[in-house]
Amino acid sequence: MGICANELRQWVIKPTLKRLGVYSKAAENLLLATAAQESGLGSHLKPAGQRALGIYQIHSLSHRHIWDDHLAQHSDMASLVRGLASQHDFLSQPHAELATNLSYATAIAWFMYARHEEFCLPKKSDIDGLASLWKRFYHPRSNSSIKDFNENFNRYITEQEIAA
Repeated sequence: MGICANELRQWVIKPTLKRLGVYSKAAENLLLATAAQESGLGSHLKPAGQRALGIYQIHSLSHRHIWDDHLAQHSDMASLVRGLASQHDFLSQPHAELATNLSYATAIAWFMYARHEEFCLPKKSDIDGLASLWKRFYHPRSNSSIKDFNENFNRYITEQEIAA
């Protein structure tokens, strides 16, 4: 059993996006749907045999790329993201934050998308559009398809939650 979709949205995703200054309903829905696709909303934080971590299943190499190739070029945003991380654990085990710190993981997941110049959010209720973004920018080499994304969306998130 994973995290309640409405609680993840209300207590983690929305406040994190607002803190980063990038909030929109479409961005909120994209990250909620990504968590549903990647981990069943937290049913698995580190699946057996996988190297990815957390509700968004982010690989340590991708995490490093976000910092080295994107956030390093945007110092104000890097400071905001670093402020979401824990004081001591981030320095000794930065990748562990992806599994133990939901706000930090949400920020990194956002930049998995937003670091691409051609990234553009669809309308908030365009599930196929969200699925296409996931496949193109977040997990292009995944064996999962846009159809799988839509099925996981429908399994974990209700239409009322997406329109809320």
